[in-house]
Amino acid sequence: MNDPLTRRQILTATAGALAAAPVLAAFQPQHQGHVPAPSPTPASPPPPPPALPPLPPVARTGATAQGALPYTPVVMPDTPTLPFEMDNGVKVFRLSAERVQREFAPGVVVNCWGYNGQSPGPMIEAVEGDRIRILVTNNLPDDGGGIHTTIHWHGILLPNGMDGVGGLTQKHIRSGETFKYEYTLRQHGTYMYHPHFDEMFQMGLGLMGMFVVHPRDPSVRRVDRDFAILLNEWLVKPGAATPDPTEMTNFNLFTFNGRMFPGTAPLVARLGERVRIRIGNLSMTNAHPIHLHGFSFKVTGTDGGPIPESAQWPEVTINVPSGAARDIEFIADAEGDWALHCHKVHHLMNGMGHNLPMLLGVKQDDLAARLAKRIPGYMPMSPSMGGAGMMEMGRPPNTIGSAWPGPFDEIDAGGMFTVVKVRKDIASYDDPGWYQHPEGTVAGPV
Repeated sequence: MNDPLTRRQILTATAGALAAAPVLAAFQPQHQGHVPAPSPTPASPPPPPPALPPLPPVARTGATAQGALPYTPVVMPDTPTLPFEMDNGVKVFRLSAERVQREFAPGVVVNCWGYNGQSPGPMIEAVEGDRIRILVTNNLPDDGGGIHTTIHWHGILLPNGMDGVGGLTQKHIRSGETFKYEYTLRQHGTYMYHPHFDEMFQMGLGLMGMFVVHPRDPSVRRVDRDFAILLNEWLVKPGAATPDPTEMTNFNLFTFNGRMFPGTAPLVARLGERVRIRIGNLSMTNAHPIHLHGFSFKVTGTDGGPIPESAQWPEVTINVPSGAARDIEFIADAEGDWALHCHKVHHLMNGMGHNLPMLLGVKQDDLAARLAKRIPGYMPMSPSMGGAGMMEMGRPPNTIGSAWPGPFDEIDAGGMFTVVKVRKDIASYDDPGWYQHPEGTVAGPV
């Protein structure tokens, strides 16, 4: 289960694509191979603009850290914030692209690629006007041929040579090399980062992260709690541990910040606070309609920047296309445990992407027992997948069910599902446990 993903495996997976190369070549212009590539002309880069005075380092834990800062630190559940060091007024961040293992949920460990031991990578947090330097090292697995990479700063306005498109705006970062990206942040909002070379494989294996830039203008309205969630989808075949990065449609695992319910951390807020949730989507193909229970929110920003207040609109569900980000804000004015989830309902069911038929009205007990003798871990599909039985029935290694103990009954959910927990008189981001409902406020039998 823990075998590393090597270049040999990647080449095997792409054999079909390579077989098609002669056909594709027939459609290339006949003169293409005879035109010499232009030689780049070295040019002196323009001097960088002066950096604004640096802000103090950010303490990342809870409301007690917010008083000394001109912004509310963002909390990305289950994901660390990337630390930085100061070098003559420049904030210096370090990223290492490498092989990692990520526990999507208890008992489900997946072989991924990520940054700094994490998939998604750590969140980068800075301030508009900051001069930043990001040192990126390629430590991806190398079986002798080497695996190249780059980083594209998705949505960030920057000099062309810092945009991170392999072959177009820079050389590839080869195995063991470290490249420097340096620029001044000219905007604020919610952005992302990911490779722009061999994207299907590298992003399909988990190389991605969130990038948040705060406004420097202190008059911009602040929120009390600021969260970030990065959406992704995977095909990890039953019994396997390595995703198939060539899959385009039939995904079976869906994650918030590299985790799926019941492994997702809750979003905790105090009653009456203004809450922002930044949602980025670097899934391979799917848009995800993210639905929040209990509140009407305003859509306040995209990866293009903040939306003027006069143009914001109310929603309870926001569709986040692949390659996009959306910011939502609301007042946490109702106590309770409120669900936050993708409303493509099969994205709440772990392991659903296996193309098996749903057998309606068919008694399967005898059939399942007979098939299990020949197919270890066989699990029939039925119209009543929920219930405690889902937690007990046999399944292939490194897979998971979709029903979990809740405060009243089993919670029939998995994948892109978490809980926004609103309470009185709390100061931390720690999980306060299940909500204790006042007497007479819970639906029940008559």
